[in-house]
Amino acid sequence: MSKSNAPASAGPREFFGGRLNLEQQRKRAKELLELVRDGDPQACGRAESHHPNALADDFKLSDAQLVIARENGFLSWPRMKAHIERLRFDRLRIEAGKPDLPDTPETTHIRCGEDIRHSLEVAGFKGRFLEFSDPYCQGPVPRVPLAEFISRRADFISGAYGREQAESEAKLKAEYVAVEKLNEGAPTVLWFEHDHYDQLILARLLAAFHRTEKRPDLRMICVGQVPGVQDFVGLGQLHPEVLLWLWEYELHPVTEEQLALGARVWDAVTDANPSALAEIAAAGTPTLQLMAPALRRHLAELPAPKSGLGLTQRITLSILDDLGDMPAGQIFQILMARREPLPFLGDLMFWHVLTELAKSTDPVILMDPDSAGQPWPKRVFSLRDAGRRVLAGEEDYISIQRGVRWVGGVEIRPGRSAWRWDEEKGEVLRA
Repeated sequence: MSKSNAPASAGPREFFGGRLNLEQQRKRAKELLELVRDGDPQACGRAESHHPNALADDFKLSDAQLVIARENGFLSWPRMKAHIERLRFDRLRIEAGKPDLPDTPETTHIRCGEDIRHSLEVAGFKGRFLEFSDPYCQGPVPRVPLAEFISRRADFISGAYGREQAESEAKLKAEYVAVEKLNEGAPTVLWFEHDHYDQLILARLLAAFHRTEKRPDLRMICVGQVPGVQDFVGLGQLHPEVLLWLWEYELHPVTEEQLALGARVWDAVTDANPSALAEIAAAGTPTLQLMAPALRRHLAELPAPKSGLGLTQRITLSILDDLGDMPAGQIFQILMARREPLPFLGDLMFWHVLTELAKSTDPVILMDPDSAGQPWPKRVFSLRDAGRRVLAGEEDYISIQRGVRWVGGVEIRPGRSAWRWDEEKGEVLRA
């Protein structure tokens, strides 16, 4: 299951791994200099965005270099140059098998998926890797005892993603038990990013550690942007030397305030009333700055006031409305690269969204039967009249929804939803 701070109108995103090339950046600066001096409108616009004196008659190479550096997320060209040189040094260390890290075999690296496991090994990290990847951004997240919670999560995962129920439950139990068995004082690193797939799992882990006094020695790498990576979506896209850079510059101890906030957030996520979660998101989360935006994105999965659609559902239908019939894999690609404001979905998670939309009593989308035998990414879907009415707010999707949908602890049943999310006001409404 894979997952930019880039707005939905920007795009397409480029999933760049962070390995900047200094000579390439010098070439880009020279090209920009020539274009600005020639009065190219696009180049002048780029320069104006990042340089206070961009259109001065004496625009020089150093000015163009400043613009390029700032486009890459650095304050200055020298800072970008130093960063590139450091990454090159780390890459050479990795290739020579000599990345001298403070990580030890006793360290546990916790990540909500396997996307960085191999890169950590390549970078020379010696600790064990622990995956904790229960995708709370989909399915029921009720406030029930742990055994029942795991069982209900396994039921959802097996049904939604086509996995064996027993296998799903065994995997979940192993992950929860592994976290509980971490030894007191054991060095433990949490690797997370900014989307709500990650942030909800982070909240659950922080809540679990907050409950125990005999907790491991917790540190965390939690980022929403990485220097040199304009379209940062997730840690899994980064080269091993960039993970080394994060270890050196973005590794911080987990504080008591962060543990307490995680517990508050998790309690609100599992509540059948989303009001407390909306209050946390509106007030901001200064001790975990990436949490509040992720919670707002999570809340946007609640039904909208008129259409009854969650944001992912609305984006999916709007792609078909704008571009016409297309295969599921192409819809997913457009959603992730262009439309989704905070990418979080994995491919199977999106397929679940698509198949649920296709089950409505008055179909909002239909699959071309001629494509039914194809692998799911090649199955072609079209928007139907009911989908257009729902998108326009002329019909409430809840009235034709089939099956139950969950947003955290909030259950959305066919025909009724106690709660709605007003995206413009950024607040929860009682229906």
